[in-house]
Amino acid sequence: MEGWDPNTKSTLTQIPLLTTKAGPRDGSAWTQRLKEEYKSLIAYTQMNKSNDNDWFRISAANPEGTRWTGKCWYVHNLLKYEFDLQFDIPVTYPDTAPELELPELDGKTQKMYRGGKICLTVHFKPLWAKNCPRFGIAHALCLGLAPWLAAEIPILVDSGMIKHKDDAASSNES
Repeated sequence: MEGWDPNTKSTLTQIPLLTTKAGPRDGSAWTQRLKEEYKSLIAYTQMNKSNDNDWFRISAANPEGTRWTGKCWYVHNLLKYEFDLQFDIPVTYPDTAPELELPELDGKTQKMYRGGKICLTVHFKPLWAKNCPRFGIAHALCLGLAPWLAAEIPILVDSGMIKHKDDAASSNES
């Protein structure tokens, strides 16, 4: 964490680390891992709300906890830009980080792979590998998606690649 800004360090130290090294094929160990994931996500969400920094909602989309869906948002120039968020837990999880997807932004930035998967290879994947199995979904959101949104959304808005929903609605009415 050397060289990180104090806010990121503070946030990261408050997200509970996970202890169970298990993936979707590991039966009861996976169930234990999911419980830890939920605890970590709840703690991160509560922390964000208490700091007036609420920026995502996700939940497991299937009973096995291998598919997750939700929403994330970013405020730029006092306007809230909201996006669908989805990802699958890889079979090799937690050794492999989930690939976070924002499908509606597919093809709008070079820092994205086909299907709307955000690029996390250079900065985040080595960090994930170093901290496996202690990192989980909450850590992927905090250290992967949050900085990606902060870096990319302002550029996409300023370049006109994405429009605020109110701007899009008023241009459709004209």
